[in-house]
Amino acid sequence: MLISLLLSLRVSASPPELRLMNDLLVGYVKEERPVLDSRRPVVVTLGIAMQQIINLNEKEEQLEVSAWLKFQWRDENLRWQPLAYENVTDLRHPAGSLWQPDILLYNSVDPAFDSTYKVNLLNYHDGSVNWVPPGIFKVSCKLDIYWFPFDEQLCFFKFGSWSFSRDKIELQVGDFDFSEYLPNGEWMILSSTANVSVKYYECCPEAYEDIKFTLHLRRRTLYYAFNLIMPCLLTMVLVILGFTLSPETCEKIGLQISVTLAICIFLTIMNEMTPHTSEAVPLLG
Repeated sequence: MLISLLLSLRVSASPPELRLMNDLLVGYVKEERPVLDSRRPVVVTLGIAMQQIINLNEKEEQLEVSAWLKFQWRDENLRWQPLAYENVTDLRHPAGSLWQPDILLYNSVDPAFDSTYKVNLLNYHDGSVNWVPPGIFKVSCKLDIYWFPFDEQLCFFKFGSWSFSRDKIELQVGDFDFSEYLPNGEWMILSSTANVSVKYYECCPEAYEDIKFTLHLRRRTLYYAFNLIMPCLLTMVLVILGFTLSPETCEKIGLQISVTLAICIFLTIMNEMTPHTSEAVPLLG
């Protein structure tokens, strides 16, 4: 009796959705591009909803952020008339059960490479599919430290299909959204841009598209003003005062030794904070 009651509740929960799911997925092949005309590309729109800058590691030249990727495309095999299914207008499918574009972060330095969380896909009756996977993304970012700590940096996220050329997948730029962004204590975002570019690789004759989302960052200098710049200025004052003391006084020798030690400490701090590069050294150092 209990088993039959549970089965009846399960069937009566949403029979139109169950019937619709069965009708849509009969003969569905998730490895096949979702177009009725194989000569046309699948148009995929990609946007980013930034959540937080977790860390910009100057030593390793790596930027780590938390963000949501916003994918949208149209699956021509997943369309239906809502009136035929009691006005059901959308369905949710587990990740991996439908065709998905193999779009990856090209300049990722994460050990897992693809660090998105596999959330459900939302499918509407007109065939449009929305997929918004969150993730922690870590990319390489070339830093210019000459004006440290008054520096500005440009870091980008480069996304593209790993195996589909431009004639199979056409990329379009979506929103670069900061409505839910949590400001970072060290870096402020001055501006952001997004653009599509085309590139040819040695492996293949076809052209491949990619989308580059660029962040223009500026360092907040209040922390460094109190903990680095002001001590450096005081050290310079002590150096100047050292010239006013008589050469025969013992205090001058002790002062110069203290100033030398202070300079060594500041150089060590600068060395720990900046990347090992010969292209530029901080003007302050």
